[in-house]
Amino acid sequence: MNIFGWMNDQLLRMQWLSDLVASGVQALGLDPASRIGGSVQFFLYDVVKIFILLSVLIFAISYVQSYFPPERTRRILGGRSGIGANILGALLGTITPFCSCSSIPLFIGFTAAGLPLGVTFSFLISSPLVDMASVILLASIFSWPIALAYVGVGLVVAVVGGTIIGKLGMEDQVEGFVRNVPVTDADAVLTKRDRIGFARDQVRDIVEKVWPYVLIGVGIGAAIHNWVPAQTISALLGQDKWWAVPVATLVGIPMYADIFGTLPIAEALVGKGVGLGTVLAFMMAVTALSLPSLIMLKRVVKMPLLVAFTGLVTVGILTIGFTFNAITHLFL
Repeated sequence: MNIFGWMNDQLLRMQWLSDLVASGVQALGLDPASRIGGSVQFFLYDVVKIFILLSVLIFAISYVQSYFPPERTRRILGGRSGIGANILGALLGTITPFCSCSSIPLFIGFTAAGLPLGVTFSFLISSPLVDMASVILLASIFSWPIALAYVGVGLVVAVVGGTIIGKLGMEDQVEGFVRNVPVTDADAVLTKRDRIGFARDQVRDIVEKVWPYVLIGVGIGAAIHNWVPAQTISALLGQDKWWAVPVATLVGIPMYADIFGTLPIAEALVGKGVGLGTVLAFMMAVTALSLPSLIMLKRVVKMPLLVAFTGLVTVGILTIGFTFNAITHLFL
């Protein structure tokens, strides 16, 4: 095994942790191959692995994020237009807040600063969908090709969605108060200690927000992995079922979670034979179109713009889902 394979197995997949948990389960008198033992192993291994990776990744990414406060991000995007600006907005979204509800205040600030509406929406779509922490966690559960493919399609949805919204000329569909929010151009001067403190606080705040969803997601994943027969899952959401992608998308929209909570469910579903596109559609619907975030967005945009945003992202998710189901064999 080469050094990169070893690093992937031991640092990302944490094979050592899997072996340790399996030994612990056996020490309790449970067989990891049994339903109960397998459920306990799946739950403990995934919970510990996700929180270790989550803490390390959020700290590192938040430290980088401290160099891109909203004021600097606005200046980077300011004065730009065209698809290049949408691409830049989507890329900046990958190093900013980890959920759509946290992105909406930044969306308000960008709009108040006069940034093009399409660019702000590229940012708004990308921010919860393809943050770097979720990408590395995705690689730890599946593989780097799948993680990178997820990044690619997520950025495409953000860029295309934002570009179309910009072309629709719906600037008048933003609530009036948003344009009047006071904007400051002053950057806070942060020392190294300040940046470390900011990163540490981000770890604490985000873990406090997501831990219930991680536990629930891992619990559901453990149940699917060990208790639901593959034939049942395949009959409902099999790769050959045309309705699998739309159903997965519709199921994901009402949920208020983030990608960290959906990953264990996705892992279990793929293990039961669900198509990769179906799983990606579910994850994207939860992160980009969750009902609570849409309710928050409705407070700052009018209904026609909200419908356009929701419709464009939904079409993008469905297209990606069907496409990836057709080419799953290239990844698994």
